[in-house]
Amino acid sequence: MRLFLPSVLLLILAPAILSAQKKQKVSSPDGLVVFILTSSATTIHYSVTYRNTTLIEPSLLHLHIGDAPANAKLKIGKASFRDTTESYDLLIGKKKHVTTNYREMVLPVSGLASGNGEIQIIVRVFNDGIAFRYHMKGEEGKAFSILDESAEFKLAGNPLSEALYLPNFTSSHEGLYSKAKLSEVPADTLLDMPALFEFNDHAYMAITEAALLDYAGMYLTKKNGILQSTLSPLPKEPGVKVRSTFPHDSPWRVMLIGDRMGTLIESTMLTSLNEPTHLADVSWIKPGKTTFPWWNGNVMPDTINAPGNNFVTQQYYIDFCARNKIEYHSVVEYGLHQWYVDDGAGFQPGPNSDVTKTVPGLDMKEVCDYAATKGVGVRVWVHWAALYPRLDSAFAVFERWGLKGMMIDFMDRDDQEMVNMQTEMLEKAAAHHLHVQFHGAYKPTGLSRTYPNEFTREGAMNYEYNKWGKAVDPDHDLDIVFTRMLAGPTDYHMGGFRFVKDSLFRAQYTRPLIIGTRSHMLGMYVVLENYLGMVADYPEAYEGQDGFQFVTEVPTTWDDTKVVDSKLSEYAIVARKKNADWFLGAISNHKARELVISLAFLDDGNYSAEIYADGEATEKDPNKVSITKQSVTKNSKLTLQLAGNGGAAIHFRKEN
Repeated sequence: MRLFLPSVLLLILAPAILSAQKKQKVSSPDGLVVFILTSSATTIHYSVTYRNTTLIEPSLLHLHIGDAPANAKLKIGKASFRDTTESYDLLIGKKKHVTTNYREMVLPVSGLASGNGEIQIIVRVFNDGIAFRYHMKGEEGKAFSILDESAEFKLAGNPLSEALYLPNFTSSHEGLYSKAKLSEVPADTLLDMPALFEFNDHAYMAITEAALLDYAGMYLTKKNGILQSTLSPLPKEPGVKVRSTFPHDSPWRVMLIGDRMGTLIESTMLTSLNEPTHLADVSWIKPGKTTFPWWNGNVMPDTINAPGNNFVTQQYYIDFCARNKIEYHSVVEYGLHQWYVDDGAGFQPGPNSDVTKTVPGLDMKEVCDYAATKGVGVRVWVHWAALYPRLDSAFAVFERWGLKGMMIDFMDRDDQEMVNMQTEMLEKAAAHHLHVQFHGAYKPTGLSRTYPNEFTREGAMNYEYNKWGKAVDPDHDLDIVFTRMLAGPTDYHMGGFRFVKDSLFRAQYTRPLIIGTRSHMLGMYVVLENYLGMVADYPEAYEGQDGFQFVTEVPTTWDDTKVVDSKLSEYAIVARKKNADWFLGAISNHKARELVISLAFLDDGNYSAEIYADGEATEKDPNKVSITKQSVTKNSKLTLQLAGNGGAAIHFRKEN
């Protein structure tokens, strides 16, 4: 079957044809976001307005289902509507309790070749955006294929775009973001999602997807001047994107919309578009911070004997975690060899790779047992291709050892096959009380609601690149905040504590350097959404150093999130609440600036504000942090002096 939804633009149709078309409209609860669906016997288009201004002009919905004739006539059924208010709690997230309101329209489309097939176009309109998906119905259990899904996004005017361009579908999703007017975006180039668009009338739109399950990942490409969706192909069938059986759902195609960037950052649309958790018991799921010694080069003190893949090395880091209330220690590698038996090269699994067997000299159960006596959890790094062939046995062994979770790396695909493997990993990991951090992986799609053991994903060029060069700087940090982070938690190799000016940077594989100020890094712990924040430097780089106290105190999951102020590509100030306390992070690009911020986000009552900021000494030494305290209320204002590449972090403690 092939369902054209549709194939020609409304604007070129004759008036007689226009009069035969049907229009359906659904608006957000506040009436500011409007989705209009226009259908005929052969085509379906949609358009989007925000505050009475068109953001998306009539755009084709186009779904290619295999074995359907190109001249199939569509039968448009009666649309149904409902208003919904949903409340739910997130175990991990930017908010603990979410109340979401949306209006939904369901439009049945039938008349396919078999005579009994139907597509339901489901549209949900929120105050902060729009989502639509396809629900594919047919003879239950009957197999079908999707050759492509090329929905158009005909953006009005010529908005400024910010997106990650990719060379192909097999990608780590790590790179520098490109900023260009839509007219300047190269044709036939893959744009990763989320992709951000800034319109001239101070409206922002980010396009991404939610609930990516048993389907191919989506990208944007520009063809004939119009953006359209493109699906990642199956590895061995490039002409096919999805194989499934009826009934089946596509992911949600999401447009986050607002007149301030803060609206997009604060949005909970992606989790609201996912199902509640499938896990009966979530009491074992505990987000937190983790060491990651690979980043610092496995630095050990000279006073400790025999560093390597052994108990002594792990003990050193575990004791550091226990002293500083860091929840996890990660066992990764030593001497460029994994902790598990492997005869491959460059961390790629060889024919005799076995993640259930440790290298000689390392007893993983001994490490986990020792860590448990210190109140520290142990987690491991693993290559997905070494793990997946023995998934059940490996997870059983991991649980028997006492591991709490893992980083799964090098997936570098988002075709349907890989998407399904990741879902299987999450489900089976949960059965063994293991959390998951996906590295070398595509963006999140809100699944941390359904599978709260998914703590974070990479899909970003991050501080690990400082080991090899200086591509990652504070300007790039802001690109991540305004693009990639809109999809959800972002694994970013946080915590480097050796800062230098841009002119003094040099690549160091061991003890890497960071461009910026230490206060910028402290601010990143709040600004960046990440439920498994790294403390990736070595213990002696932290203890006794300015600002480390904030790192030990800052949570990784939150009760509430407010964007205090932001300006695209220039600065971001984010406040997040945990229990009675608030934390604030501010980061700047390469320009110094003074910002006066309102503390209206605070609750009633008095707070003691502990402020970590750039100071007079920062100009000479970017590792210097000015630490001050003052009493404040929600009626107070604070003036922040941010150095070039600088930042600030504040812990607001509620006073009794």
